[in-house]
Amino acid sequence: MKTRLNSFALASVVLATGALLPGVASAGVRVCTFPGSPSTALDEAVAREAFRTAGIALSLAPGGFNSSDDDGVSLKELDTALARKCDVIAGFPRSTVADGSDSKLTFSRGYLHSGYVSVTLGESAAQAGSAEVVAATYASPAQLIAVQQPNIELDLENTAELTVDAVASGHAQRAIVWYPAVVAYSITHPERRFRISEAASAYADWHLVFAFGKNGAALQPRIDAALQKMESDGRLAELTRAWALPRIAQASRPDASAFAYRDGPSRVDTVSRITRAGGRQIQPGGFIKVDASMPMEVPGFDRAQVAHGKTLYSGACAKCHGPDLQGLNAPALRGPSFAPAANAKLTIGGVYGYMANNMPADRPGKMKPQDYADIMAFLLYSNGYSAGKSKLTDEHAKASSTPLNAGASQ
Repeated sequence: MKTRLNSFALASVVLATGALLPGVASAGVRVCTFPGSPSTALDEAVAREAFRTAGIALSLAPGGFNSSDDDGVSLKELDTALARKCDVIAGFPRSTVADGSDSKLTFSRGYLHSGYVSVTLGESAAQAGSAEVVAATYASPAQLIAVQQPNIELDLENTAELTVDAVASGHAQRAIVWYPAVVAYSITHPERRFRISEAASAYADWHLVFAFGKNGAALQPRIDAALQKMESDGRLAELTRAWALPRIAQASRPDASAFAYRDGPSRVDTVSRITRAGGRQIQPGGFIKVDASMPMEVPGFDRAQVAHGKTLYSGACAKCHGPDLQGLNAPALRGPSFAPAANAKLTIGGVYGYMANNMPADRPGKMKPQDYADIMAFLLYSNGYSAGKSKLTDEHAKASSTPLNAGASQ
């Protein structure tokens, strides 16, 4: 990754001496925020105070990203922004399921613990016998959280603001949305009052941090020290007070038994109709609980499939799940959180069925069946399964009742 030398030479001087050289103080370290992020005002305020506390001059670079996509920012776009327009990204979301830890980025400690919440105007109640209309932001963790829930009709909106507005306008009875989006919406629509409750899901819990490119990693200890000082003297709490999850959200956790598995087991009484903007219906797949009484034969796949699946994954999946399956703005697809080494609760066929019906987020279920099978071969290989001579087919992938255990095949 190419980076302008003068910016990081400046950062090196700051770290070594705590002062800026005459003549370059007006430039400072360039700090970007994500395009369209509802927490931009908070991110910039925390950045100003943290860098001031650290004795580092900064300049805000609001146009750091060329992309204005509503389906996330890819690692390539992150690298480009850090190479050309900014040295640090404020408001980077991290979680235990999608923390970007295998990327080349370095992260600060968190300055806001937030997450995805369930939002209503009051008590959400669908008419007897009908599905509850739940809005969620398209191609985000909100969509993954929403499809876990039974007896819903899912309304996918293009932005977090529109997701909140779907509830405010009465278009949806409830929304699953990033909590800072609720705060931002309430600032511009002070007449609206929402009821907030917690979304019980592994995908719901997140922190906002500063992210540094490889050449800016030396800034991280200084910013961490500044954030710790701000936390100790109360300045961080004061800055984030309006953005912090309300106590009611933390106290009103839904019954977690419905979410016993990573994306929930399929249930015969579940109605889950997904409506994409424009009215197109999408039928989701469902994860399948492991049945210990079933045979546990791993479906075979060959190396050619792995190579082709990797290419398909790079084009269709990496933007959200990361180029190395490490998770970015969607969950990781390898490692213990996705495929534990033992006692998996999900089958290979269940994961495949969910993928083939719901992914990629911008074209759910629209790839060729064999392409989905090849991507599944790549996922299996990436999680420790060995390639053989037989070819994995769509039919074999769907039929597999084998638990998805990383490293299960040598």
